[in-house]
Amino acid sequence: MCDYINKMLNYFLLISIVVTLFITGMAIANDESNGQTNTKFNWPNGAQAAVSLSYDDALASQLDNAIPALNHYGFKGSFYLTLSAKSVKDRREDWRAIAAQGHELGNHTINHACRASLPNRQWVDENNNLDDKTMAQITKEIIHANQLLTAIDGQKIRTFTLPCTDNIVEGRDLLPEIAPYFVGIKSHVGIIPSSMKFFNPMNAPVIAPSGVSGQTLIEQVKKAAQNNSIASFTFHGIGADHLAISTEAHQQLLDYLAKNKAIYWVDTFRNISLHITQDN
Repeated sequence: MCDYINKMLNYFLLISIVVTLFITGMAIANDESNGQTNTKFNWPNGAQAAVSLSYDDALASQLDNAIPALNHYGFKGSFYLTLSAKSVKDRREDWRAIAAQGHELGNHTINHACRASLPNRQWVDENNNLDDKTMAQITKEIIHANQLLTAIDGQKIRTFTLPCTDNIVEGRDLLPEIAPYFVGIKSHVGIIPSSMKFFNPMNAPVIAPSGVSGQTLIEQVKKAAQNNSIASFTFHGIGADHLAISTEAHQQLLDYLAKNKAIYWVDTFRNISLHITQDN
């Protein structure tokens, strides 16, 4: 009888251990799938989140509307220049001036080639179709764009944003080919990271707002603060030009960030990328 009781006790003990291990394993797996970690990410000045304010395509409205607003609050933005753009030719000294003020000039290639074969790409110029370019050609263009940017701002450390988020060239991923030339790459549209555990600044997701309210933008940075992560914006037109948000929405976001500087570290994507890779 005693042997039987001991066997049953051992059996239930074993079952208890197995169940405990299973529950623990599921909890760990769930944390990992959600990108959660108990380790607080170290943002400068004790901030809860980083905010990258980036602007693509070298648009005149960025010089006319975004820069004065950023400078008013002392924020530094990242401006990804398509170097064949009219505003780069006509307003080169303005771009040089904002770099001297501490804003980042990033690489957005020379010609902004995109893949015409993807849906709703009827607007892609047949002479600027990424589907027709070789890996060697586009890599050479991107390297040359870095050189042209250095001639404007004198900087050597650079970040990159993929035009149209198109990373496939000749059936291969462009990112590994160009990674040696950058410290950060904004590569695809995504969501606010649930943590920084799996965030890779060399393959970074962005929020790409167009036609949204200031409150919608503010909700994004609030989510980043809740997650101790990053809100990485990629804007286009500000109050004008394509894929625009209004100057009012842009202003509302900046005003909120300025009023909550203890919570948000706002800086260039170059500085944020360097911090992530070097300081954590």
